[in-house]
Amino acid sequence: MAAAHVCFSLSSFAPLLHSTLPVARNGGQSGRNRGLFRPSPVIYPGREPVSHELSDDFDFQESLLNVQALLHQHPKSNKGMLSMVDHLKRLCIDHYFQDEIDNIMDSSVDLLHSDDLLDATLSLRLMREVGYYVSADDVLQKFTNANGDFNLRHSKDLRGLLSLHDMSHLNMGEASLYKANEFSSKHLKFALKCLEPNLARYVMKSLDHPYHVSLRQYKARHHLSYLQNLPTRHTAIEKLALAEFQMKKLQHQSEMQEIKRWWVDLGLSQEIPAARDQVLKWYMWSMTILEGFSFSRYRVEATKVISMVYIVDDIFDLVATQEELYLFNEAIKMWDLAAAESLPSYMISCYKALYTITNDIADMVRKEHGLNPINHLKQAWATLFDGFMIEGKWLSTNQVPTSEDYLRNGVITSGAPLLFMHLLFMLGHDLTEDNNDHILRVISCPAKIMRLWDDMGSAKDELQEGLDGSYKDLYQRENPHADAEKHMLDMIAGEWEDLNRECFSQTKSTLPPSFIGASLNFARMVSIMYGYDDEQKLPALEDYTRMLLF
Repeated sequence: MAAAHVCFSLSSFAPLLHSTLPVARNGGQSGRNRGLFRPSPVIYPGREPVSHELSDDFDFQESLLNVQALLHQHPKSNKGMLSMVDHLKRLCIDHYFQDEIDNIMDSSVDLLHSDDLLDATLSLRLMREVGYYVSADDVLQKFTNANGDFNLRHSKDLRGLLSLHDMSHLNMGEASLYKANEFSSKHLKFALKCLEPNLARYVMKSLDHPYHVSLRQYKARHHLSYLQNLPTRHTAIEKLALAEFQMKKLQHQSEMQEIKRWWVDLGLSQEIPAARDQVLKWYMWSMTILEGFSFSRYRVEATKVISMVYIVDDIFDLVATQEELYLFNEAIKMWDLAAAESLPSYMISCYKALYTITNDIADMVRKEHGLNPINHLKQAWATLFDGFMIEGKWLSTNQVPTSEDYLRNGVITSGAPLLFMHLLFMLGHDLTEDNNDHILRVISCPAKIMRLWDDMGSAKDELQEGLDGSYKDLYQRENPHADAEKHMLDMIAGEWEDLNRECFSQTKSTLPPSFIGASLNFARMVSIMYGYDDEQKLPALEDYTRMLLF
């Protein structure tokens, strides 16, 4: 969609940019949290703090037109245009200029055959991201020797190495990309000690948080800070990116406040004290998974679904007896409020909330898309409850499942398949025999990534006394001399390859790009949500929350 076609949909945000941004900059949260979430200016040694504010006379529509004009330039080479497309994507403002980007990509195919490492790898990555199927092995062959190893002359090409490293994470099982990752990682790390501080910091962040497997919104703010310290600036692009950041922050703050009010009014945190009360964390999932101003209502509803998954999990793990859980499970299968009347009062409240949320989403889907998903959504909840019952049975009978059986069930109890089923219909897509297998694969990869990360022993913030197993422990029991964590990291890498294959393979996906993006973003969020440091804190999550919400 061209820039001129999208101005109107965002015009309602224009008055907010100056009237409410001072509140956003001051935090907009209670005093006791300001120490944790107070934003800080980005400062590099020997430089002034980078400005992340707009001038009072900023005009959003004019900024869109200025960037659009840049994209309509016709330089002698497409190199500059391709680099500009990359900046727009890294700053999360590419969605305003899809027509222009498509034209640039169509005219840049020849760069795939370039002898320049940067040109070839950048065009390869961008082509793959927008849906072209290009063989990485074919493109990269000219940069390797007879053994398939990369020629050492490329080890000094810093920009080429960074681009090669980015491309290596879109691997779909290609031999050249395994070697690309090894080669680029090795020589980028070696180059760090020779770089000036700003560039060294950028390279380190690229190594620690590779572009494809990291959250775009999180990387965008750091990329902007990097661009603002370059000798050559694209101020039109920078200003538009700043406006986008600030509008998103305002929208996210509004959504968060709505969810907080809903959660307080629901009252489950008081009725079930043992259950988790982490509404901010739950919203962070939705905020990350569904990008875009038009998905505001879906983010709010998805957060409600996520909250119920956590509450139900805690009821199974920490609160209910086996007899109560059996009755709870049977009531879910019946999907009738009358079926819950014999349950304990806290279960009745949970059941009513779950029932209402799901039916409200089904009604919304029917009104907006003409679909009736209620049977699929009811079945998704029943499947989740059955998964929790299986875990409870293993625990109550001291039965030790195989690691394979545990993981298969653990994908279900992660709650990811249930969430994605709701998202699929909210985004206006139906579940059919033709797309069922493809959808299940797109869902199962991020779900398995989440379960494996969670089970690597890093998720210790829940403060729960319940025990429902760990893949790491079970695998170690079956393979006492193996390195369980390495095995799990290899499995996660394999799931990423499978996910890439589903999202970027030669066969065009019949799923909407928003659903594919949600699957990728879910997988990207996992390492942020479970990325504990040695002090069992989540520094990346705190930084991400501070950056996008406060």
